[in-house]
Amino acid sequence: MRKTLATAATLGLATLGMLVPAGAAQADASAAAPAARTCSDNYGDATIGYMYAYWNDQCEGYLGRSSGVDSDWGNSTGGFQGDDENRATSLLNKGSSGLAVAFYRLTGYSGGHICLTQQEKYASTLVDGGDDYGFDRFSTGYVADNRISSHRWMDKDDCSKFMR
Repeated sequence: MRKTLATAATLGLATLGMLVPAGAAQADASAAAPAARTCSDNYGDATIGYMYAYWNDQCEGYLGRSSGVDSDWGNSTGGFQGDDENRATSLLNKGSSGLAVAFYRLTGYSGGHICLTQQEKYASTLVDGGDDYGFDRFSTGYVADNRISSHRWMDKDDCSKFMR
């Protein structure tokens, strides 16, 4: 009798599995998947007093963060290290001092700069800056996307070039 009940239960479950389409279960799973985060989301979660850099646009692909200066994003010290140099595509400034963050093309704060003020909060992409070539550019004219090698905080009045 137990074998008969077990067989009937197994057949019943198998039949039920054929009646419920697999797509319905997959649709429920995708509906529950979280939406992609944006710079606005990350800004809300960011720690006050830090600037952040991301390797992809919309502040995705976290590279690092820093509350101080970093003269070389490619060395082994500071908030950015190793292969972080020349990889940033979006940036976030949640500073508390009112200072802008100046990003530089070369190490040692050289090669031209581009600034992000605290009021701007973030640059969701450096790729589509709206100029003739579609890129945000350093004060020296070089494209800023994937070319940041150092940063420091400075008064926005000392910045000659800002992100769009």
